[in-house]
Parts: sequence; structure tokens; C-alpha cells
Amino acid sequence: MKAFLKRAIIPAAVLMLSATACSDFDEINADPYLATESQVQVEYFINGSIIGSQQDPHIAERIFVLYWKTAGHQQFGGGISTGGYNDGWSSDYYGSGYLGGWLNSIYAAVQVAEKQIKDGNIKPYTNNLLQVSRIWRAYLLSELTDNFGPIPINGFQGSNPEFSDVKTVYYYLLEELKDASTKMDVSVSGSSISKYDQAYGFNFAKWQKYANSMRLRLAMRLSEVDPAKAKSEFEAAAAKPLLTGADETFQIAEKPGWDALTGVMTREWNSFLMSSTINNLYQGLGGIKSASLVKADQVPFVKPQNYIGLKLSDHFTTMTNDPSAGYWLDGLPYSIDPRAYKTYIIPGDISNSDFNAYPSWDNTAKTTERTLVNAAGATVKTLDAKNTWNAPSNGDWGTKGSKNNIWSFNGAIPRHGQQFRNSSSKRIFFASWETYFLLAEAAVRGWSVPMSGQAAYEAGIDASLAYWGVSNLGAQYKASTDYNKVGTSVSWTHTAEPPASYAVTYVDGYTNTPGTTTKTYPKNDLYKAGAVKNDLLTKIITQKFIAQTPWLPLEAWSDHRRLGLPFFENPAVENPLVNLPALNSSNYMTSNVKFFPQRLKYPSSLPASNAKGYQQALGFLGGEDATLTPLWWAKKQ
Repeated sequence: MKAFLKRAIIPAAVLMLSATACSDFDEINADPYLATESQVQVEYFINGSIIGSQQDPHIAERIFVLYWKTAGHQQFGGGISTGGYNDGWSSDYYGSGYLGGWLNSIYAAVQVAEKQIKDGNIKPYTNNLLQVSRIWRAYLLSELTDNFGPIPINGFQGSNPEFSDVKTVYYYLLEELKDASTKMDVSVSGSSISKYDQAYGFNFAKWQKYANSMRLRLAMRLSEVDPAKAKSEFEAAAAKPLLTGADETFQIAEKPGWDALTGVMTREWNSFLMSSTINNLYQGLGGIKSASLVKADQVPFVKPQNYIGLKLSDHFTTMTNDPSAGYWLDGLPYSIDPRAYKTYIIPGDISNSDFNAYPSWDNTAKTTERTLVNAAGATVKTLDAKNTWNAPSNGDWGTKGSKNNIWSFNGAIPRHGQQFRNSSSKRIFFASWETYFLLAEAAVRGWSVPMSGQAAYEAGIDASLAYWGVSNLGAQYKASTDYNKVGTSVSWTHTAEPPASYAVTYVDGYTNTPGTTTKTYPKNDLYKAGAVKNDLLTKIITQKFIAQTPWLPLEAWSDHRRLGLPFFENPAVENPLVNLPALNSSNYMTSNVKFFPQRLKYPSSLPASNAKGYQQALGFLGGEDATLTPLWWAKKQ
């Protein structure tokens, strides 16, 4: 045997590959240590790494769903969004996923390719496979560091690797993407091995564009902490070919079953309830009337403009800065972003072909009638959530929650539809709209980019609307000056701040008495001290957040950690939250980084398995190993 790989790498990588249907590899499965250089091909390792990192249901539920989508406010939920943490979840992700799987395999791909090139044992595409491996490795390392912070970059191939600080990691990743993109020969064909690349079929021109757009993403991550580096890296990447077409989206097709290609949102017991954050962004944004978006039999449920709902402050929390706190909308909003009813399905709309009835073992998804009770358990009011549109804030609702049987009930809240639950979609890792919104942000910052800020912003919106099949509404939507519930409009040229207050109508839910009150838009202290709600950057990140839902929750979380945008409501504090001690009954109307999770704690096994590396990580982190310790590139106050 040619001993060109460490024995620690081959077994894990081969086992992964054998589990992902690389039939050509079967002949060496019996004893992977006997693999020869001619048998071990780079594309096998790339394939195994990409497929594995799509996340099987076990990993996906814990990381994609319960960590990222909750921390990124793409769904309602407590857990990490209120400072919680589960060591088992993080251990599975960090250990089985990265150290024992995805990174292990892609490091092996780099090592094999470099050895083959050195020995002259190459095919026309071997150099390009090396660059693909480096590009994918850069993505995986970026994902890992954006979750935990300091990580090894030269490790994952042996015991006790040394850790690097986040700045060093990012500089390394930016250089890797730059160098790999430059060395990619796009004239070479990879069609003969296309089945081993689930994203691009080894179309190397697309891989090059992905690398350049990834470089935009990572450069922009440094915008607040290292603006000179961010600007220089971004401008250099922006001058290269970029991922700007729908056919260039980096996405992995899901398939039914239980393996790494099973959909990331398939577990039936996960409800995927709409978050209050995206509900506040949706409502009113774009000025498209609900009556033009819903079915004829739903039109009577559309409420008048500026109607906020039933006032039920004895049963719905008021101790949060969610602008809908204390109210329940007994119908559909007057106007809404046209993507809303496609991303989340209206409660009770069981005739909708995209309605999801999970969990299949009960009828909760189709049950819309629920009660509010008093302290003795007697019914105070019965509410029917069919054809209504509400999203609860997370947190502790105290006795109000205990007397409220509808506020977070499965069938009463808009939820993701069947297309995301049945493994029939493609998981998106990078889409053209992100490239455009990054270019738009760079233009606002005064950086040199190949198109104007407005052109990039509107191209990003167009790409997202096209994905959802509502391009016909684009012109009307992009021209709208209507404010959503947090005071942001769509039109690029409309930067007037919303009024200090506005009047809304409501109905007292206990007496049925109509009323009028004055509301104020929530103050986002995390961005420009809360003084700005409708500038260009707020518009860009609002549209980016909506476009990234539901596939890119980690990016949504990262943008909020970096900028404080878009507005995230605070968790309710009817009772104190143990894991968010800084948030209390006296300050819940303000925003603070201490009210939101900033990272994942390292697995508890790390200090025991690599005490030196763990201490290095803590030193670089600059704070305790806790979910509330900000990363290097994130806001600190």
C-alpha cells in the first residue's frame, strides 16, 4: 500500500462515502486500509463531505432547526433563543459531523489531490478538484467558526489540534477562497464525474462563482470589526465572476428516507411555527393587499387597514417589545409581503395542497379552535384560529400562558408548508439574492462594486420573488412606501422615517367593545441607538432576511449578531429567564446583545480530550464559554 494518508483519516471518510452510495468505492469497503492511490479518488471524498454536511435528520433537527432557525428567528421557539443550550446536540454536531465526518473527508480530499498532483498521477480535472475541495473546506470551516468561535484550521487530522482565533480563521478562509478561485481552470470539463457533485455536477465555472460570492459573504462579516480588510477583500471578489443566476444556486436535492439527503425539516414533531420577527417584517411590507393573495373564501377574513386584533391582555403577554404584544389578530392582515402565505400556510387551510398535517399521529395541525381559561380552568373565551394570522413571541408567558391554550398551539399558528417537510425540495446553501444584497450593502458603505446599490437591491428582491413564483407583483412591491410593523418600507428611494406614532383599531376580546389606541414602532437600540428604522441598510437586511427564509437561518442569525438587523423582539419576561439574566421587567422595551444568543458552547468533551486547545479557544474568545459571549466580528453592546 502507498501510505499517502494517515490511517486516522481514511476509515471515517470511507465509511461516510460507503453510506452515500458511491458504488465505485464498494470494492475497498472491506478493508479501507488497503486502498491504493489509484483507487482513492478525490471526487469520492468531496461527494461524501457535501452529502454529509447536508445533515441527516438527527443532526438537522438539533442544529438546523433547534439552533439555527430558532436563534435566527425564522421560527418560534425557546431553547437557544432564550439562552439555552444542549451539550448533546453540540457534541453530535462538532464531533460526529465535523471531526469524524465532513471536515475529515474534505481534508482528505485536499490531501489526496495534493499527493496525486505531486506524483503526477493526475487527470485533466485533478487540479480543479483540489480547488473545489479547498472551497468547500472554507465553507465548512466558516460554518463551524460562526457557531463556536475559535477553531482549529490545521487540525481535524489528529489528536489535540491547536486552535486559532476567529480573525485568523477568517483571514485564512478569505485567502483560501481567493487562491482556489484564481487557480480554477473553468475550461476543463468535469462531466465524466458529475454524479459525485450533488451541487454543481463539477461545473467548475459555477464553483468559481460560488467561491467568489462566498468571499463576499465572509468579507462582509468583518464590516463592523475590521472594515479596511472587509472592504479590500470584498472589492477584489466583487470584480470576479459571481453567483448571480438562479441556475447557479448552490443547493442539494433532498430525498425521502433517513440519511444525509433526507430533508432538514422533515421531523414530524417539529412544528415550524412562524416567528414574531418575520411576522412583523411581513405585515404591511410592499403594500400588496391580502385580498389579492388569498382564495376567494378567505377574502371575508381580511381585516381593515390598521386593525390590530382582539385585545386579550389577561391571556397574551405584554412584557416584550413585540409591537403586537397583548393582541390576537382574529383574521388576516390587510396587506402583507407576497411571499408570506407561501412560506407559511394560513391555519385551517387544509384544502391547500401545501398544507402540512404533521404530526400524522394526531389531529393538532387541523385543530384551530382553542380556549382561554381562568385560574380555575373554566373557559373564558373560545377562539378559532382558522383563517387568522398570528405569531407568538418566545420567552416566559407566566400565568398568562398557562391560561392560554392557543398562543403556541400547532394548528393555530402559520407553519411551513408540505414542500419543506417531505424531502422534495432542495436545501439552499447560497442563492443569487444573497450576492445581490451583499453588493447592495457594499454600495451603501461606499465600496467599489459592479452595480449601483439600488440595482443590486432590486435584483435581490426580484430573485427572491421569482423563487416564490410572485414576480408579477415585483413592480408594485418595489415601489411601495408602506411601512411594516417595525417601520420599514420597500422602495429604495423612500427613506423617510415612520411617524412617531400611529392609530390602530381593536376590539376588546372580553367585552367585544371596539376601541382605538396609539402605537409606536419598536425601538431597535442595537442599530444606530434605535433612531433609525427605514434607512437603506435596514431595507437591505430586511429583504435579505425574508429571502433567506427558510433555508439560511445561520446567515440570518449572523447578520443580526453583526448588525443588530433586522429588529428581533425580546423574549417575554412575565417570569425572569434564567439564561438571560440581563433581561428583566424594567428593560424589556429596549434591545441589548445580552438579550440574544451569540454562539454555541463547546462540547463538554473538548476540555477533557484537548485541554490545551480548549484553553487556547477560551483565550481567543475573550470571555467565558457561554452562549452570550459575542464572537470577534459581532456587536459587543
